[in-house]
Amino acid sequence: MHTPLFGEFLGTAVLVFLGDGVVAGVLLRGSKAENAGWMAVTAGWAFAVFCGVLTAIAFGSPAAHLNPAITLALAIETRNFASLAPFIAAQMAGGFLGATLVWLFYFPHWRATPDPAAKLAVFCTAPAIRSPFWNLLAEALATAILLLTTHALGAKSFAAGTPTLSPFLVGVIVWSIGLSLGGTTGYAINPARDLSPRLAHALLPIAGKGASDWAYAPIPVLGPLLGALVTGLLLRAAG
Repeated sequence: MHTPLFGEFLGTAVLVFLGDGVVAGVLLRGSKAENAGWMAVTAGWAFAVFCGVLTAIAFGSPAAHLNPAITLALAIETRNFASLAPFIAAQMAGGFLGATLVWLFYFPHWRATPDPAAKLAVFCTAPAIRSPFWNLLAEALATAILLLTTHALGAKSFAAGTPTLSPFLVGVIVWSIGLSLGGTTGYAINPARDLSPRLAHALLPIAGKGASDWAYAPIPVLGPLLGALVTGLLLRAAG
């Protein structure tokens, strides 16, 4: 099965499985990666994006969005909204699958970890300082940087010599965003990376879990979408 929708679904599943997986390794008790720190998390997420993009391309989605914010920005830029809803649905489903695989993969470690907040942090983001407006702005700006820099990979002056490097370079961009801008909100920059795993946390029988913090949940969805809206309009005007 090689179609754009399947590529988006499977690529997003791989992204979330590996991305949430590194957070689980760092936060859950008994893991050999326990307490590895922020550098491990940001590097793991960067490599997760790289692997997710490769998977999406291989299974039928050469654009490899893996992110509703990217899909929205491109739809606005090109004025073509035909793929918007199907791509987002595939990405959200892939995010749920990836989160479920993390739960299964680390199954004995949930019971060994006493802190419900650490378990939630495996699946979704939370702010270092809870301030809704500033958290929203941080997510919007970080997503705008993601969109502008990944858009630059397609510029004629750059893309011709680097098509095979693009998945790796997207991972480098995500790593840079994590290191430079991720410390405020945990840099969701992707609704499918936050909302779907948060839903998985709410629905799965995770041992000793707490609440899923739905009060904060709109921020890592609306922030990236706001960043996508503004960036998409900017790119359309510039084009």
